[in-house]
Amino acid sequence: MGAMSGSAPFDRRAHRLRRDRAARLVDAAGPLLALVAERLLDRLDDTTRRFARALDLGSRHGVVARALRARVPFVVSADLSPRMAARAGAPAVAADEEWLPFAPASFDLIVSALSLHWVNDLPGALIQARQALAPDGLFLAILPGPATLAPLRAAFLAVEAALAGGVTPRVAPLPDLRDAASLLQRAGFALPVADTETLTVSYPDPFALFAELRALGETNALAERSRRPATRGLIAALAARLPRDAEGRIAMPLELITMTGWAPAASQPRPLVPGRPSPRHAPGLGTADQ
Repeated sequence: MGAMSGSAPFDRRAHRLRRDRAARLVDAAGPLLALVAERLLDRLDDTTRRFARALDLGSRHGVVARALRARVPFVVSADLSPRMAARAGAPAVAADEEWLPFAPASFDLIVSALSLHWVNDLPGALIQARQALAPDGLFLAILPGPATLAPLRAAFLAVEAALAGGVTPRVAPLPDLRDAASLLQRAGFALPVADTETLTVSYPDPFALFAELRALGETNALAERSRRPATRGLIAALAARLPRDAEGRIAMPLELITMTGWAPAASQPRPLVPGRPSPRHAPGLGTADQ
């Protein structure tokens, strides 16, 4: 991630092409995307604030945007892939999260579900998101955390080392909870909050797992990835190492890191200066309430 390295770990062109391909497959991943959208919208419902102009950043086929339109009068969908953006429904735009084409203060709400982890310069992307928000606008994103696909990552490393005598990266690095919280602060968001939960998603076999990753546009776009496809022998060895649930299905963790921050505004609460009493306590100290 841009937060962890000065190099560019991801091939953004390859990632766009994978999302282009996924535009015709994404419905197969509908249940998983709907689950993540539900988590995101539950967080949105936790605030009493009402919003007028929203951006769904990394929209895929619009599952979040469609739900948002029941809450927000004007919703723009944006995706790196023009084909995916076209599926999200108008108004929609093909846009790179690293180069947002929106004027300052264009939105009072920006949401993003399972998209920003492919950005090379995540601090810069978050700064641009904050700049696109009006004062006191809300940024709300869900990213996959490092527990996501961790058994798959470990199995690939072990199997390739055994079969080929060397390893190549096949599963992308992911930000952790501490990264998420510090990134919000670095980007200038007020009242930043990050938290995590881990779910388990099961598959009958590795091919079903890889099919869902293709449908999500989440297959390998690492800059240093191997160009050789995984062989059936490698996948068979991989299947033997992957964890199974009580029904014999492959069990994969999905860690969801939720990031929340507000564009700074004069009306927001400020941290107390050390040693200075809170105005709410002033009457008890024999002074006038401010």
